[in-house]
Amino acid sequence: MRSVTILGATGSVGTSTLDLIEREPDRYRVRALTANCDVAKLAAAAKRTNAELAVVADENCLPDLRDALASTETRVAGGRAAVIEAAALHADWTMGAIVGCAGLEPALAAIANGGTVVLANKEPLVSAGEVVLAAAAKAGATLLPADSEHNAIYQCFDFERPERVRRIVLTASGGPFREATTEEMRHVTPEQAVAHPNWSMGAKISVDSATMMNKGLELIEAARLFPVPSDRIEIVLHPQSVIHSAVDYVDGSMLAQLGPSDMRVPIAHCLAWPDRMPTPMAPLDLVALGRMDFAAPDPVRFPALRLARAALEAGGAAPAILNAANEIAVAAFLARRIGFLEIAAIVEDVLHRYDPAPPESLDAVIAIDTETRAITAERVEDCVV
Repeated sequence: MRSVTILGATGSVGTSTLDLIEREPDRYRVRALTANCDVAKLAAAAKRTNAELAVVADENCLPDLRDALASTETRVAGGRAAVIEAAALHADWTMGAIVGCAGLEPALAAIANGGTVVLANKEPLVSAGEVVLAAAAKAGATLLPADSEHNAIYQCFDFERPERVRRIVLTASGGPFREATTEEMRHVTPEQAVAHPNWSMGAKISVDSATMMNKGLELIEAARLFPVPSDRIEIVLHPQSVIHSAVDYVDGSMLAQLGPSDMRVPIAHCLAWPDRMPTPMAPLDLVALGRMDFAAPDPVRFPALRLARAALEAGGAAPAILNAANEIAVAAFLARRIGFLEIAAIVEDVLHRYDPAPPESLDAVIAIDTETRAITAERVEDCVV
């Protein structure tokens, strides 16, 4: 049996991972499940899977978790240090799906074990790419991407002959405002922004999709994961979200991965890798699909794409600043404190204001992240609507 830990077990990615694991209980043994404070979902999942350990990051939620699992053999713990300790357990396979930079230290703790670590959250590679890749190389860990786009590239990329790759094409749905004017987006509400046309995701990543910052962060991730110059990574709008990304080769061949808009597909690839496993997804019906459309993104209406590429090219601390500033700005938008268009404007302003030395350690990354959040919070106050 393969031992499994899921960091962020109650979110959309964690729930999808559990769904697949529970379909084949003889193949997987759950070592640890973590959540922020959703005791009901965490306890239910721990009971269904006979998890060895359940952890809540919010220590205030620990008494409720202890009560919920009192009749089971599952150990319980609470607090940030407990989440990191859960990640450090020797699991064969770890899903890193904790939203934000809160997932950075747990991901590195899992990587240090040298097993297979699946990255569903963007922050480890965006904010601390060099640190994470160095840690994986040192521990002999295998990093697999669970993002549908990077997973698609992974399935199509020839790692033995990367020089034969001409370019990578990252596809993007364009989100709910793909055809909206700037003036229309000025009045967007949080409810409209989180209503993604194709994917069922959490609020933060749904807003990132709406601003297209999500695709900008994926651009930075792709540059970390695949040995291709950043100027040969392109973004193409594909509203049907059937082609999840493609790899273009020097001979004119383009290999693309197609599939339904369901995270269980890329997660299943990671969970069974290097094998394949069945999923409950129906076969892709190309006849019913009928057509696929493509277009170039508009960096004027979606400035987050420009900001992300500039941060990637600048290197150093810029990607970490981009990510942290965006998190604070998105949270402010969801709290109705700023408007939709202010998200990218605030991120750009913070990038211009703050220019620390390049981080060479996890502590340096965390320090930059903390300072960026403080600067962004101050900037948010200037824009409160």
